[in-house]
Amino acid sequence: MNVLAIDTATYVMGVALMRDGEPLGEIVTHQKKNHSIRLMPAIQTLFKETEMSPEDLDRIVVSQGPGSYTGVRIGVTTAKTLAWALNIPIVGVSSMAMLAGNGRYFNGLISPFFDARRGQVFTGLYQNQDDSLKEIETDRITMHHDWLHFIKERDESILFLSPDMDKHADDIHQILGEQAVFASPIHYLPRPFELALAGMTLPVEENTHAFSPRYHRLAEAEAKWLEANKEK
Repeated sequence: MNVLAIDTATYVMGVALMRDGEPLGEIVTHQKKNHSIRLMPAIQTLFKETEMSPEDLDRIVVSQGPGSYTGVRIGVTTAKTLAWALNIPIVGVSSMAMLAGNGRYFNGLISPFFDARRGQVFTGLYQNQDDSLKEIETDRITMHHDWLHFIKERDESILFLSPDMDKHADDIHQILGEQAVFASPIHYLPRPFELALAGMTLPVEENTHAFSPRYHRLAEAEAKWLEANKEK
């Protein structure tokens, strides 16, 4: 199976190509720059460098969220446009499942997260079972303190993975102590190859036009509008 994977859910931007189910090429940047300007050139460069054509693709896999409202929207819109133009299916993968894939060989629970501002995080809980990553607690947005106390009750080692670890490491240490496990920083970052791998075995979206991001919260403008108009 030939797959193009696209991830723009955070400031990490990644694209990857799989040929016949094997990794062919990957471009990842860790800079806070505009994904809308850089995504298509990165995809074009990857095709050129791997001597592969968009017409060779069997499906497009995209990080469906949660994550940055704008970032997720850029990735999903690009993936839908390419899928429609090439007449191939699209597959959405949780951005939390993608990041949890970095810890697939950990013998315990895996808690990936993205900072969501004001003490909140996008997170979920995963575990490797029978060589497959299973969702133990569904993806959500929550106060990180509440989440840490919640998962502490499981009394198992928990691996934390996040590109925003610098903002939350102290709280994790303080609440979970030796129960918390930290990977090397290179594993904190989402990898588009993990996205492609997860998306190869998932069912495709039957209606490309109906495919939509999973934000897990309203956009700030929507929330403010609803708050301002709730009593009208």
